[in-house]
Amino acid sequence: MRVGIDTTPLVQTRAGTARHVRGLLGALAGRPGLELVGLESGGSGRLASLRRDGLWYPFRLGHASARLDVLHCTTFRAPISPRAPLVVTVHDLALLRHPSAFPRWHRTTGALALRGGVRAADAIVAVSAFTRDELVALLDVPVERIRVVPNGVDPVFTTDGPSAEGDYVLAVGTLEPRKNLAAAVEASRLAKVELRVAGAAGWGDVAAEGWVGEPSDEELAALMRGARCLVYPSLYEGFGIPVLEAMACGTPVVTSRGGATEEVAGGAAVLVDPRDPASIAAGIEEAERRRDSLVEIGRARASMFTWRRAADLVADLWQELA
Repeated sequence: MRVGIDTTPLVQTRAGTARHVRGLLGALAGRPGLELVGLESGGSGRLASLRRDGLWYPFRLGHASARLDVLHCTTFRAPISPRAPLVVTVHDLALLRHPSAFPRWHRTTGALALRGGVRAADAIVAVSAFTRDELVALLDVPVERIRVVPNGVDPVFTTDGPSAEGDYVLAVGTLEPRKNLAAAVEASRLAKVELRVAGAAGWGDVAAEGWVGEPSDEELAALMRGARCLVYPSLYEGFGIPVLEAMACGTPVVTSRGGATEEVAGGAAVLVDPRDPASIAAGIEEAERRRDSLVEIGRARASMFTWRRAADLVADLWQELA
């Protein structure tokens, strides 16, 4: 079986979509009877984005799929007329739920591409049950077309390894409105604890006190091991990989109630109202009191999410379509 997989996220970001692609590729490598063909359109800047979003995804990728048994687009961007069975991964529907949180270009073109990719797909991978339900609610996608394939945890995130020094709580996320970092900053003040923020520079004029830049995965794991807890009060996520990464590092997690991160945490995190800094501050204090039990159940929860399991589910879906 010859499967083309869109690897473009690997040259665009180091965040969730790139982790998804890298994790699947690593777990699928060397499988008998499976030939993976990486397809990408790289480049940075506005011109590269125009070429990628306006030509490569809708048209050129469709032509390339003629030589494939299955084409898997690892974000919602996909060809208008694929020439092979098409799988599209949808990580979240934030563009539809929170359009104002995105730059105008991405907001305008992304919403159209999301609807088009979902419409063209023979099957859709949703990274959580929450995202599956959003697809049904917002785009009227029949649930039988959707396969839930949760993300995994990269092996660098473990309790073994160095810990960063200091007495602090950690927030992780690109500096952009949806991550709600201002509330994390205010909560850390109320809890009287240092906050460190790790993530790429983003958009929306978002800044955060305590920002340490975008660390390597090894540096991020060390920051997680050394933290009192991970504070992850995002306003909207389709999954929330840092929740699992922190748990795998033996770090308690404080995260938002009522969305995908609650689903991922599965009872192993302190849940708070992300719009209320006082609630987040109380969550930080609760995480400190419950540290031993949260570490134990968090590690057990994180161990349930592996790239091997995700790869098995995706490979089964490809086989059904080929």
